[in-house]
Amino acid sequence: MRYGKSKKILVTGGAGFLGSHLCERLVEQGHEVLCVDNFFTGTRRNITHLLGGSKFELLRHDVTHPLFVEVDEIYNLACPASPVHYQFDPVQTTKTSVIGAINMLGLAKRVKAKILQASTSEVYGDPEVHPQTEEYWGRVNPIGFRSCYDEGKRCAETLFFDYRRQHGLGVKVVRIFNTYGPRMHPNDGRVVSNFVVQALRGEDITVYGEGLQTRSFCYVDDLVEGFLRMMETGPDVTGPINIGNPAEFTIRSLAETVIELVGSRSKIVSRPLPPDDPKQRRPDITMAHKVLGWAPQVALEDGLKKTIAYFDGFLSAEKEVSL
Repeated sequence: MRYGKSKKILVTGGAGFLGSHLCERLVEQGHEVLCVDNFFTGTRRNITHLLGGSKFELLRHDVTHPLFVEVDEIYNLACPASPVHYQFDPVQTTKTSVIGAINMLGLAKRVKAKILQASTSEVYGDPEVHPQTEEYWGRVNPIGFRSCYDEGKRCAETLFFDYRRQHGLGVKVVRIFNTYGPRMHPNDGRVVSNFVVQALRGEDITVYGEGLQTRSFCYVDDLVEGFLRMMETGPDVTGPINIGNPAEFTIRSLAETVIELVGSRSKIVSRPLPPDDPKQRRPDITMAHKVLGWAPQVALEDGLKKTIAYFDGFLSAEKEVSL
């Protein structure tokens, strides 16, 4: 898909897993990219290959503080997205989602920029509707351990649509379902990175409960394509729109696939289920297909091979440094 003329584009959380891939694509398209990150979960390693380029600028900044720059578009990705990280400082997680959204919306209003919010399937909570459509309001525990993230993202969506209704702002909201690929944080506690790292190290692979809960896994390149297509839509397309892979797998089957692809001797062991862990998660992507002409292209096994190769190199480099 081809995109329009060169723009000045702000990506918050741009040194993170998703943000770094988005920055890369935007630079490849010839846009000027301002990457903003406070490096809580993002790393310079993710964007080192972009540093020094004439189209890429890095700014260390926390979105809970106002930012004054001139840009044409804003992708708001700033927020820790894994339970390990967002539960480390839950108050800060909520502030990042809510105050960060207010600050970025205020910036977009001042400079008349289009703004896209990276929301999440977690707004559906532990769903009673399967697969999840955008019309479903969700089933979320407002006072649980995951609430800082779930409710923070739900409030951010509220703010986006209130800014549209009150100020006529050009907003876009995408709900991300489980995404994986190179540059995931090795210790983020998410299931794909956990399983791959454990298998490569020959450690036991931990699943929660019997591992019969289901997830749908979208490769990062497919997700970024969804972002770009959403931003290019006209002013009447606001979302929210689900972006994810509707192919559904049990957590146990994912563990078995990873062990096979790695060629590992790891064994699968069970641990108690954490609180509020969703039993099922699968997007209905009818709207993404209809409005954006988007559907995932990368099969799970192909994406896992690329992810395994990345972590294999990462762990090898880490081992060399420690010698």
